[in-house]
Parts: sequence; C-alpha cells; structure tokens
Amino acid sequence: MIKKIPVSVLKIGMYIHDLNVDWMDHPFLRKQFVVKTDEDLQKIIISGAHEVYIDTDRGLDYAHAPTVDEVNASIEAEMVLVATAPAPVIQVSSAEEMSRAKKIHKQAHLLVRSVMQDARMGKAIQMDDVEEVVEGITDSILRNSSALLGLSGIKDKDEYTFLHSVSVCTLMVTFTKSMNFPAELIRQAGIGGLLHDTGKTMVPNEILNKPGRLTEEEFEVMRSHPMEGFKILSQVDSIGDIPLEITLHHHERMDGSGYPHKLPGENITQLTQMASVVDVYDAITSDRCYHKGMPASEGLKKLWEWSKFHFNPTLVQAFMRTVGIYPVGSLVKLESGRLAVVLEQNEGNLLMPRVKAIFSTKANAYITPVEINLAKPMGLGGADKITGHESAEKWNIDVARFLIPPS
Repeated sequence: MIKKIPVSVLKIGMYIHDLNVDWMDHPFLRKQFVVKTDEDLQKIIISGAHEVYIDTDRGLDYAHAPTVDEVNASIEAEMVLVATAPAPVIQVSSAEEMSRAKKIHKQAHLLVRSVMQDARMGKAIQMDDVEEVVEGITDSILRNSSALLGLSGIKDKDEYTFLHSVSVCTLMVTFTKSMNFPAELIRQAGIGGLLHDTGKTMVPNEILNKPGRLTEEEFEVMRSHPMEGFKILSQVDSIGDIPLEITLHHHERMDGSGYPHKLPGENITQLTQMASVVDVYDAITSDRCYHKGMPASEGLKKLWEWSKFHFNPTLVQAFMRTVGIYPVGSLVKLESGRLAVVLEQNEGNLLMPRVKAIFSTKANAYITPVEINLAKPMGLGGADKITGHESAEKWNIDVARFLIPPS
C-alpha cells in the first residue's frame, strides 16, 4: 500500500516510493529505494522533501498516514474549489488563431536555438530578435491563449531544451496577462521565460541529455546553469532586471531549499516565484530523454501538493485558473464513455471546457470527431460532462493529431 507521510516520521527500513519533489530537487540516483542509513535520512531532508510516499508492502509501515488514493481525492476536491473563478476572456477561437500560433511557435523555437548557439560561442545575444518573438507570442495570447498553450504541450524530447524555453515564455505571458499585469511587466516576464535556461549552454551535452540519473558531481554541474545564465545575460546591455532575476533564481523555493542561493520566499520576487511554478509545471509534463512526462492534470496536482512548502500557494491557485483544471491538450473521459481532447477553456467555467470527442471506450474504437461545448445544455452543443482525466499513452492516442490541424 502506498501512503504519504511527513519526513519527520521517516525511519530506516521504510521504502521510498516517491520523494515527492521535482527531479532536479533531489540527488538520489533512484526515485524508489529502501532507507538504509542515517545518511539517507539526512540526504532526503536536505533535498527539500517535506512529505514522501512510502510503499508499506516493501518496507516499514506508518499507521497514521493517508493512502495515495485518499491524498488524490483530497487534492482533486481542493482543485475543484479553485476552479470557480472566471477563465480568461477569449477574442477569437483557437481554430482561428492556430495557423498564426504555429508560425510564432516555430519562430520562437528557432530563435532560442540561435540564442543558445550564440551564447555557447561567446557571441552577443540579439535582443531585438528576442523582443520581436515575445511580442508575437503576447499578441497571439491576447487573441486566444489556447492555441499557443496547446502547441506548448507538444514537444519532441530531443528538442526539449529549446522548446521548454518557448513554453515557459508562453506560460509566463499567459500567467501575467491573466493577473492583469501592466504591458511592460508582461513583456519583461516573457523575455525572462524565453531566456531563463540560457546557462544550460555551459552544461556539457553528455550531462544535459544523459538518459539516466545524474551522479552527484553531474548534479552540481547541472545546478550551475542559473548562475551561468546570469553571467551570460549580464553582458547584454539592454537586458532588464526582471529577466536577470528570473534566470538566476527560477530554481529557488519558498522554504529556502532551492538553489543557487537558498533564498526564503520573502526574498524571491513575485515574477520569479511565478517563473518557478511555470518552469516546474512544463518540466514535469514534458517527455525528456530520462523520463516520461506526466499528463498536464497530474502536473497541476503535483504543483498544488508541492505548494505547501515549495511554491507560493496563492500563485499556484492563480496559475491553475490560468491554464484550467483541464488544460488545453488534456485527454478526458466524458460521462457518455467517450474520450475527448480539451480544445479551449470556457470563460467563467473552468470545469466545462470546449472539447473534441474522438474515441469510444465502449466500442474501443475511434469515432467521427465531434466538438462539444460542455458549458452549453443539450440541443445547443453540450449535453455531456467530464468524469475524469485519462492517459493518452494508455489508449495509444496521439493528442496532437486532433488538437492541431494540418498545415
């Protein structure tokens, strides 16, 4: 049985099922192992873990602890309460915006690749090009954020480093816009998102793309990238303080367990706190060479769970309202037994997005795709409801095929 316990009651002989922190926040070669020594206990504490999941079938039990099912039920109930706030206003449909969004996304991808190549070779970063891309992303999101957000959720794992930066930029612009930040702060946040991982150019490829867990020495090299990025961007005359701050401190955590400076929450700027939420969300929901990304809905649950210690809970709630409880690109199961891809959030009701039904679980077969606005009653394009999230991998469904129209 899998249970969740506070680290304070963790003992030698217990079996760690999940350290309950992001991959980059712990130094262990394996995610699952028996706690054998006091040194293991200290390493877990130092990693920033406050609560862990144990497997009582493979190690010692702790009687007064909730099961993983009980924890998930509680988290999902809390998330539903958050979903009562209005969703962002939409100016055009995601279908209308998609063709423009695809061009902008490709342009941003090529730019990040160029910026990182220039940084590796010691060449100056062309801020005019960066600002042009951020402006294009911002304009697209102002028209309809669903198009670019949908594209951001689809990545080639071999291009992860570049596409992650594009996604963080897209999410930061969407996040700050949803919180009604001034235009200049939105622009600066977007630049920070696009450039935040520039320091990874200084990390050797054999470490950056290693398919397995890193050694402690490799781990330290990887953790050097915020400082390396700060050094590179500090040489750019026209760079603002906000992108520099985001680059240097996007791995800091509210409890002071982050890096490089172990800053407590009150010393981390709000925009950098937002960037840390966005960065982790995109990282844990993306396929990488060393792990399979979790569904967007599961990523939100993890953020909510970790916000107790690592993130600003108020900002995590705001982020959840920004992307929706059922983010664009999610695969969901409907009460009718159909599986559907989430296309767009509905203004005023995050629990009832617009979806495209594509598969029948009863017939175990694809169906003629049909778009459904779940916020509308029967006869007006609605008459179904979401009963839960589903795994695209489990059903062998290529979500991108239904989310993004062919060129």
